[in-house]
Amino acid sequence: MAFLYGIYLKFGASVTYYPDFVTHIVAEQTEWLVSKMGYDTQIVPNQYEPSMNISINGDVIVRVIEGCNAVSIMLLFTSFVLAFFRGWSKTLRFVGLGILLLYVMNVARIAILTVLMYEYPEYSDVLHDVLFPAVIYGTVVLLWMYWIKGYSPKKSTNE
Repeated sequence: MAFLYGIYLKFGASVTYYPDFVTHIVAEQTEWLVSKMGYDTQIVPNQYEPSMNISINGDVIVRVIEGCNAVSIMLLFTSFVLAFFRGWSKTLRFVGLGILLLYVMNVARIAILTVLMYEYPEYSDVLHDVLFPAVIYGTVVLLWMYWIKGYSPKKSTNE
């Protein structure tokens, strides 16, 4: 899966969706969510690197790069779940719902991070490097634990 994602990154850049489709959509949805929180928000392609700048009141607050789109986290999540395959129906349903949850949480995470970095710039390192990665990776671990505990085959009483 990581190989296919690498190919996507190499050839997935487009003029319409800079720097790539998923990162662009994540930035657009983050902009929408931050604006719904009452902030004057705008996204603009970064001229110097493949990313999207998100600004509040004209000040660039964050840049959304490929690593912010959570695709690598979704691939990690999916790989683990597939390693404990429990039939097509259960596995695909869990993977689909898990990816949806991770995607929505990631957009909310970036939006909240943007607002907090705007309001409390002195805490931006702690917010970006510690708190918010813990949220997304913690969610993945909880999903994995649920998958193992909730979907593992039950031992029969004869064993």
